[in-house]
Amino acid sequence: MNHPKIIQGGMGIGASAWQLARAVSLAGQMGVVSGVALDVILVRRLQLGDLDGVMKQAIDKFPIQRIAKRVWNQYYIPSGKPASQPFKTVPLPSMQSGKELIELTVLANFVEVCAAKNGHNGIVGINYLEKIQLPTLPALYGAMLAGVDYVLMGAGIPRAIPGVMDMFSDGQAAELRLDVVGASPDDNFASCFDPSELFGAPAPKLKRPYFLAIISSATLALTLAKKASGKVDGFVVEGSPAGGHNAPPRGQMQIDDKGEPVYGVRDIPDIQKIRDIGLPFWLAGAYGEPQKVCEAISCGAVGVQVGTAFAFCEESSILPEIRQKVIKMARDGQIKVFTDPLASPTGFPFKVVNVDGSVSDETVYEQRERICDLGLLRHYYKKGDGSIGYRCPAEPVDAFIKKGGDTSETDGRKCICNGLVATSGLGQITGDGSSEKSIVTAGDDLVNIARYLSAGKESFTAADVVRYLLSGLPDGASKL
Repeated sequence: MNHPKIIQGGMGIGASAWQLARAVSLAGQMGVVSGVALDVILVRRLQLGDLDGVMKQAIDKFPIQRIAKRVWNQYYIPSGKPASQPFKTVPLPSMQSGKELIELTVLANFVEVCAAKNGHNGIVGINYLEKIQLPTLPALYGAMLAGVDYVLMGAGIPRAIPGVMDMFSDGQAAELRLDVVGASPDDNFASCFDPSELFGAPAPKLKRPYFLAIISSATLALTLAKKASGKVDGFVVEGSPAGGHNAPPRGQMQIDDKGEPVYGVRDIPDIQKIRDIGLPFWLAGAYGEPQKVCEAISCGAVGVQVGTAFAFCEESSILPEIRQKVIKMARDGQIKVFTDPLASPTGFPFKVVNVDGSVSDETVYEQRERICDLGLLRHYYKKGDGSIGYRCPAEPVDAFIKKGGDTSETDGRKCICNGLVATSGLGQITGDGSSEKSIVTAGDDLVNIARYLSAGKESFTAADVVRYLLSGLPDGASKL
């Protein structure tokens, strides 16, 4: 297959939703939906009334209608809920996740991919985080059931995922070993998913998507190419300027006078070694301009992955008022992107944009009551009785300590889960009647976001970004 030159980054929770992915696909490149928390996203959209009918259209295509109808009847509110009414919640993922949550997860991932692929034959991918493990199997199966073309995964070492995809494409059950703090080599903590239980009959064979691992070093690329459970089809090589979670610097963490991690020569991926592996790869992290696309291709890459530019285009699900504010701040030279070594409960550095009224504002952060009601980034740990427990460094400190956590792990931790959901306009209503505050993430290239604006324009589209990125290539070179 001729792979696309441009991969749209799978950003945040709901930021790179079906609208953006579809727009990029229609522009001839790879649109990517974020696969994180799609169960939460779907049920909140239904509670807002599904006013454009897109969710209903995709739900009606789900091959197991008893599941589709149950979810619709349970969460859909005609014309939408009152603004002051909290969203109905879904259970937190756990080893004891019930049948209904598993079915919802499958359906939600199917719906997102189905909506992104609706009405065209373009390429659609889905992006998952390796660190979010419990929902992965039903989520991945739902995306494959909808015919997703590519699966991308980073924030960890996704060695097991290619083999899982092989099993699912053959209609077979799969399991995924979990990373559990305190587990011994003899422990076997794993999540399992059997698609035949979903259907109540043998599961159908499915198309196996391409699998792209998001990596930051040649060593990890080589490890995955040789030791993954199945075929790795390529890599997205992500440097530290990229938005969202960054790989930690190699060696002992050092912090500069601005409070950011220090990246050095050792953290620059060895592109020649990655090229020598012989698999397709794309470069990511401040590659949002034509000369950088040409530079990537000249060193052997298929093309580039770009997130920040697409995150602030019209089709992004980031709230319009946030997009407009960020673009204006960037145009006026007032935008800052801070690589926060503490914000994420994962322990990975996380890029945060300075937007007034968001969680990046220290006053807003301090005033927010610590709560963990989405639980996506919780750590799994082995309890004294041998079972799995769950704790999050962003949850109430006392609760974290009671579960065996160290107080130092809670310093500066932010609830990225709720913050990102709020950024896409689906924030929960809190106990005092206010909405969860947003958290905005973007790459270092955000300072140049105004370059995508045409003269006299205040916004830009996904198609504008694609045209700009490919403008340095010879005619016809950008075609699939």
